[in-house]
Amino acid sequence: QVQLVESGGGLVQPGDSLRISCQASGASFMRHAVAWFRQSPGKEREFVASISRSGNIDYADSVKGRFTISRDNDKKTVYLEMTSLEPEDTAVYFCAARHTIWTAPDTRAAGDYAYWGQGTQVTISS
Repeated sequence: QVQLVESGGGLVQPGDSLRISCQASGASFMRHAVAWFRQSPGKEREFVASISRSGNIDYADSVKGRFTISRDNDKKTVYLEMTSLEPEDTAVYFCAARHTIWTAPDTRAAGDYAYWGQGTQVTISS
């Protein structure tokens, strides 16, 4: 089982950058694919980015070219580097993980992820 704790959220201005982190604990972090989702008030939770065990990366079109996901297996941490932030990026950002085989395809479905963090608030406002 994996426990996830997000951190690094905050209030920034449009155009700013921010890096949020997802710290994992528990066994077998290297055997998990990890994703970031976000949810704004009144909206459904949406996929942002994912990184597989093998390092394959997928981004939602809305963040492609602005956000970068990475993982450090030694530190059991996944990062989301966000640049050129827009007010529309305001949301609670959640980290999620799923245990997979090496060749498992990427998935954007929230239901495919068994483990979730509590979320970190990211607010973009001038």
